[in-house]
Amino acid sequence: MKRFGLVALLWLGFAGVAQAAYDIEQLMSDLASHKGGRARFVEKRHMAVLDKPVLSSGEMVYSPPDRLEKRTLLPKPETMVLDKDTLSMERDKRKLSINLQSRPEALAFVDSIRSTLSGNRHVLEQNYRLSLQGESGQWVLTLVPIEPAIAALLQRITVSGAQRQVRHIEYLQVDGDRSEISIDPIETP
Repeated sequence: MKRFGLVALLWLGFAGVAQAAYDIEQLMSDLASHKGGRARFVEKRHMAVLDKPVLSSGEMVYSPPDRLEKRTLLPKPETMVLDKDTLSMERDKRKLSINLQSRPEALAFVDSIRSTLSGNRHVLEQNYRLSLQGESGQWVLTLVPIEPAIAALLQRITVSGAQRQVRHIEYLQVDGDRSEISIDPIETP
């Protein structure tokens, strides 16, 4: 009987440890508490048609919950601003603006990042299956498309970070091309 009691206590102890594990709900809560800020980024685009990756760098500014600005400085100046459902781009004095409501597949892709940054699990789960590895100090969130229009283009998105800060994003396309963005915070409010 004592042996059974010891086994039961050990099992309850392991169950308590399992419940204390970092989960998606905790990650989303941490991300939702982030107040935004500025960061430097370096992006590497690996494309099958090129021998080496294409590099770009610049600054990003995130203003929760739905404004993200990406200013590429090198190799060529380019600005991309996501403000609510409007995506605006400027390069070489040419400007383009797209209402994402008219492009649901593009909106779902853009929302993968915006909803991760803002900790909006509900929106993420409309288009992606989520899985989380790690703990608060070092986590990896994988988004696998469940929406056919997105899955036709994108194999997965992997987002990693620490606490409430996204530090790395990788997009793996169905054709094998991929982009990696490393993010280094400059300031947060």
